[in-house]
Amino acid sequence: PHFERKKREMSSADEKMLKSLLKNVHDRLSPPDGATEEPVTVRGDYLYYHYVCDGVDDRGWGCAYRTLQSLCSWVHLKKKQTSAGPRPPPTIADIQKALVDMQDKPTTFAGSRDWIGSVEVGLCVDYFYDVPCRIIHISSGKQIPDKIPELTEHFLKVGSPVMMGGDTDSSSKGVFGVCGTGNDAHLLIVDPHYHGTVQDPLGLQKNGWVKWVHVRDFQSDSFYNFCLPLYKQ
Repeated sequence: PHFERKKREMSSADEKMLKSLLKNVHDRLSPPDGATEEPVTVRGDYLYYHYVCDGVDDRGWGCAYRTLQSLCSWVHLKKKQTSAGPRPPPTIADIQKALVDMQDKPTTFAGSRDWIGSVEVGLCVDYFYDVPCRIIHISSGKQIPDKIPELTEHFLKVGSPVMMGGDTDSSSKGVFGVCGTGNDAHLLIVDPHYHGTVQDPLGLQKNGWVKWVHVRDFQSDSFYNFCLPLYKQ
């Protein structure tokens, strides 16, 4: 049937895309300097999506879409362990269409360069994979130390990567681990703003695209939303 053929063609293109991306780019990253505790990081595999990685030039507006795709890749690879042919991570066009279909966005949103944030990321993870998400809101970066216990518990119990977005700090980022407690804690940031050919994870780490960030280095004049996918095996 025509549908089956189209589905197979999409699958081969999807497979090619998935094979072109680096997996688990935080592997072998050293703990933060002076750390006295073991880091708690994402459990399971994921792919590193970043600016222009699929040929769509989204520089300046697509960072949250890319972090969403990385989160979806984690869910996709988890589901692959127990089911045949789970949905591949959505494209930017898929994401925009989904948000229009959900009536979260107007029809003009499809094909636009409009940003999304943590709330839309949560809606999409649920829409594409039937995985609900929890949003943690803080009004200032100064409050991140207060949320370290919740983030640590999330990585220990669920293990999925987390999306982090803000307002003044408008650079979306992935949080893939936590090290330490309170005011001495660090977050493991996987930054989607890279563009270019990715050779290996160590190069990304060396150039600061994958790094530990001290909680004091987040902006006190920005609110932040964390989106935590609540995947159950």
